Amino acid sequence: MLCSDGTKKLSFGGSIKDGDLVIVYEKRDVMKAVKVSETSVLQNRFGVFKHSDWIGKPFGSKVLSNKGGFIYLLAPTPELWTLVLSHRTQILYIADISFLITYLEIVPGSLVLESGTGSGSLTTSLARAVAPTGHVYTFDFHQQRAASAREDFQSTGVDSLVTVGVRDIQGEGFPDEYSGLADSVFLDLPQPWLAVPSAGKMLKQDGTLCSFSPCIEQVQRTCEALKSNFRDIRTFEVLLRTFEVHEGKIDSCQGEEGLSVRSPPCKRRHRSSEGSTMQDSSTIKVSPCADARGHTGYLTFSRLQCLS
Repeated sequence: MLCSDGTKKLSFGGSIKDGDLVIVYEKRDVMKAVKVSETSVLQNRFGVFKHSDWIGKPFGSKVLSNKGGFIYLLAPTPELWTLVLSHRTQILYIADISFLITYLEIVPGSLVLESGTGSGSLTTSLARAVAPTGHVYTFDFHQQRAASAREDFQSTGVDSLVTVGVRDIQGEGFPDEYSGLADSVFLDLPQPWLAVPSAGKMLKQDGTLCSFSPCIEQVQRTCEALKSNFRDIRTFEVLLRTFEVHEGKIDSCQGEEGLSVRSPPCKRRHRSSEGSTMQDSSTIKVSPCADARGHTGYLTFSRLQCLS
């Protein structure tokens, strides 16, 4: 499914194969992850879809059901995977993920340490950012959660770029074998300040650290711990406002010169006193989404001080 050899970027193959993971897009807010099996079918309100009809089609294809309904078969990109994955823990969404990857200066070839793995939402995006020659080492103290994450990374095709470990980073710190090797460290822990000393030992000189915390009290304690060995400490809250674009109708006035001008709404066509005709026309309307996501957490960034 995913190509991640040393000469190519992380990308999806040209066509869907038996055993691949696809994102089934039914409508804007209804998507699900489905593993393709030649003998299986998908049933929903649009009808019955045979998996055998999907095999050989390119990602992004529109496929029809026995009733004439349709769905789209999308590639499991990190952005879409974040929207459909199983929530074993609270996850990071695209606004926070894109921001922290930029501020952590993660590029192809980077070595990144992460704790904790959770549902793997961020890890999948980190894997794409470091591909094809970098690597992500992610840790979670919960053994079953780590095992589920490994299965997910294999399904999405990033398992060659991610190593999952079971370890209590708050209590034990990161393994010594990564000391001085990490370009970036990310912490998503209840008490991240306890892991700050260990994170500092793992980073290269001038390496970057990010801690995600939902509460400002956690941020305060983390910043206190960072003061001794880190500089350029900054905290951000990323708020994303999305808009819906849809087609709607407005009334327009068609005058004798053939020019169209807007007029106040009316329920039916009528002829004005000047002899022009009022008629309905369509336009594109843009409005903010009512269900926009609010506060998720705070992102605290810092850079390891260089030895003088």
